[in-house]
Amino acid sequence: MSIDITSLSAKELDALINQARKRKTTLNKRKPIATVRNKLTQLAKAEGYSIAELFGGGAPARTAKPASKAAPKKARKAMGKVAPKYRNPADPGETWTGRGKQPRWLAAHTAAGRRLEEFLIK
Repeated sequence: MSIDITSLSAKELDALINQARKRKTTLNKRKPIATVRNKLTQLAKAEGYSIAELFGGGAPARTAKPASKAAPKKARKAMGKVAPKYRNPADPGETWTGRGKQPRWLAAHTAAGRRLEEFLIK
């Protein structure tokens, strides 16, 4: 968060300083994270649970990610692998599907004047 204080008036600066002091007081009153984590772990054990069972991982999740970002990744994974379309004649083990950034070997050949179609896998 960045606030441009050069454009604020004296009254606005005083209000900002008061807000910052209140926030700092609130943060100082909180217990350390490690202490809270230990209490949660002990409470979960006392009730017969583990943190992984309660929160789905080794530790409690800090922030939830928006569902809108997770959906495209799942769809992308479901598409599966794509067969390679281009092969390096010098090293047949090097291939490229035609997606994403061109590999260095192909970029070097095309920069030297060769055409992309020369490397197509037949």
